Amino acid sequence: MSDVHPFGDLLEGEQSEERPSGRGGRVVLIVFLVLLLLFFGGGGGYVWWASAAPVGPPTVTSYAPSISPGAAASVALPSSGSMLVTVQGGGTYLGADPVTWSSGGDDARPIASISKLVTALVVLDAHPLADANDPGPTIAFAEADTDLYDQFYVRGATIARMPDGAKLSLHDALATMLLPSASNYAVAVARWAFGSEGAYVDAARSWLTKNGLNATRIVDATGIDDRNTSTPSDLVALGTLAAANPAIAAIAATPWVNLPAGPGNIENTNVLLGTSGITGLKTGNLGDGTFNLLFTSVLDVGIGAPLHVLGIRLGGETRASANQDVVVLLESIRDGFHTIQVGTSGAEIGKITTPWGSSAKVVVGQNASIMTWSDTAVTTHLDTTTPEKYADGEKVGTITWTAGPNTASSDVMIAGEIEEPTLWWRLTHPTELGG
Repeated sequence: MSDVHPFGDLLEGEQSEERPSGRGGRVVLIVFLVLLLLFFGGGGGYVWWASAAPVGPPTVTSYAPSISPGAAASVALPSSGSMLVTVQGGGTYLGADPVTWSSGGDDARPIASISKLVTALVVLDAHPLADANDPGPTIAFAEADTDLYDQFYVRGATIARMPDGAKLSLHDALATMLLPSASNYAVAVARWAFGSEGAYVDAARSWLTKNGLNATRIVDATGIDDRNTSTPSDLVALGTLAAANPAIAAIAATPWVNLPAGPGNIENTNVLLGTSGITGLKTGNLGDGTFNLLFTSVLDVGIGAPLHVLGIRLGGETRASANQDVVVLLESIRDGFHTIQVGTSGAEIGKITTPWGSSAKVVVGQNASIMTWSDTAVTTHLDTTTPEKYADGEKVGTITWTAGPNTASSDVMIAGEIEEPTLWWRLTHPTELGG
């Protein structure tokens, strides 16, 4: 037993050196607990502050997108002969009122039976009708008038039956002269009004001068003589006068009429009535290469009130081709007006972004379209406001498009939710907190 004791004393000595005194141990424990409290107390305050600190508002960027204009209108004018057309009622679209298009120059050409329109206007200047329904005075045709039927028949002119002792109102006699283009009635009415065809020609020339139609030449009442000539500009002016006369305008717009006391059933040579809005006025030709049509049209192009078109086609190769030229022209004007879709629902025009990575789109709220002419420029204006909630579907402005006289608009909306920043992002981005 005595051999073990020295190691025991050594062990006892080492244990006594490592164990602190009772007072020292308590101090160390207190310091440790204070440091632990400070660490967890301060960290808890930061977490609390970071979780509640305001963040800056999202960034909104937006732009007004450009809109391509429509295709440029191509007004179809014939490559041969001549044409002049005037259009009224579309000034806010077309830039002028009236606007004119022309081809082939303004040289004088034979006008053929368009001369009968001059005859009607000159006769009505001397013997006016009160309105479109006024029959006017009664004309009793003499034997010399009925003989005109045979005289013009042998010349190959257009004629209408005139029974012996026939009596017609002035209105119906003019209708027979204008609708089937009866040359025998043209001369008979001119004689009735002025005593002779020669006296009529003198009156016609005075009337032309009075109305400023100085480029128009009249030598007979029918237009069979190719010296009856006029220019496109004079004929458009003539058409304006004719269209303004209620009786002539109504007659020219009539497809057919039955006059049993005179010619019987007669039809309008203007077979285009009702096509492309055509309402008149007068055909005329002296054979191949001289087909003419002085026309009026009330053309609906989809802009509300229709356009009022007045034009002359001179020198068409055939009646069919001259008619086709007029229809193609009118339809090309109509086609020049078109609707452009300027806004598409959901189309992105901006973005809302946040520092923490959440985002949403700024979009057009509704489809929108606009009526325009040709390649008229479309302007876009975007007016936005600061969002209140940054919520999906929230209205944040208006976008407006303008082309000529028309505007269209749509709401501007938020598409998508802006999510709140996570606690981790807040804890790791202290410099972006505080609002």
